[in-house]
Amino acid sequence: MKNKPWQKYVLVAAGVAFLSALSISEYVDQHALRDHSGAFPVKPITLVVPYAAGGGTDITARALAKASEKHLGQPIIVVNRTGGGGSVGLMEGAEAQADGYTVTYLVAELTTLPHLGLLPLTYERFKPLVQTNMDPSAITVRADAPWTTAEAFLEDAHAHPGKLKMGNAGTGSIWHLAAAMLEQKSGVRFTHIPYEGAGPAVSALMSGFVDAVPVSPAEVKKYVDQGKLRILAIQADTVSEAFPNVPTLQQATGLSVHFIGTWRGLAVPRDTPDEIAQTLADALIKGTKDEEFREEMRKHGLGLRVKDAEAFARQLKESHETFARLIPELGLSRK
Repeated sequence: MKNKPWQKYVLVAAGVAFLSALSISEYVDQHALRDHSGAFPVKPITLVVPYAAGGGTDITARALAKASEKHLGQPIIVVNRTGGGGSVGLMEGAEAQADGYTVTYLVAELTTLPHLGLLPLTYERFKPLVQTNMDPSAITVRADAPWTTAEAFLEDAHAHPGKLKMGNAGTGSIWHLAAAMLEQKSGVRFTHIPYEGAGPAVSALMSGFVDAVPVSPAEVKKYVDQGKLRILAIQADTVSEAFPNVPTLQQATGLSVHFIGTWRGLAVPRDTPDEIAQTLADALIKGTKDEEFREEMRKHGLGLRVKDAEAFARQLKESHETFARLIPELGLSRK
């Protein structure tokens, strides 16, 4: 049976209405997906720490993660990726997907290891977010050690070359370089014992496996306060705020030693979109202003020094150029 003319118009109109409704639905769905995909973050953030738990980098990372995640609305999960004096964690961070969900805690070794031939990438593989702190080297021994001054420690090292074992955070680590600089300036020779981070190096000192460590004040403060360790000198131009009664190396021995200390800061892979990096940077900077975070830094003797992305980028470049000159001078370059 043939359709009547008016029925044809009804069918056409119904088809148009159906297609229009479908198009509107697709349009809404597409924009909903677009809006959802543009939101950041929508899942937890991973914060890669290239050293073992217990050291200054790990302590700072965990305190900052707790302080910053409330500003992101998502958890920040700290994972320790140890190995190669920090190179394993740094490489994992640089090669992560550039979507903002993997942040790396950069350490000074990022600007030393490439010049030692121990890391096949440089700071240029990262997009800086914020610098959080800077700390000097503290020459530390056990409280029952025979040396009560830095001068006596160096006199013993000079009389017995290679006898004293100096633990560090890994070959090529900033603390290894601090000890090497001390050797160069004082004319002594240590036996360097590398560990996977400052925390394990301090544990080795406590257990008697090494005679001294040149790590940050923060990494030994708990044991100094407990009377188990003793800081002989601070390898910096000024005394430490955490230990104002401990002399600088120059005050203790007369030696003028180039400042070598660690800095730390956060970054994402280089190709991470700027708007995502900015979201992370904003939350992290707010985290550094959190009173609980600052109290944690003070409690552990960590030197708080906050720089925004632009200033942190300058710090990275300057540090890279400094060690490009210094490492060959110390005779440590393996390239």
